Amino acid sequence: MLSIRLPEDIENRLTELASKTGRTKTFYAKQAILEHLDEMEDKYLAIDRLENPGKRWTLDELEQELDLER
Repeated sequence: MLSIRLPEDIENRLTELASKTGRTKTFYAKQAILEHLDEMEDKYLAIDRLENPGKRWTLDELEQELDLER
């Protein structure tokens, strides 16, 4: 379950769209989230990785860890 507060102007636009089309505001909110979730994940996970870098390996370290031969 998700509950969000929207700015009044956005809420009004959403209400108007739902009224004109016979669909629910929930339908349009869900569609917006589904359409943009991949982009948001890419963006914010990339920012997080830049701000909080993890362990980095050299090629030699990785090959040793995976027991690979060159």
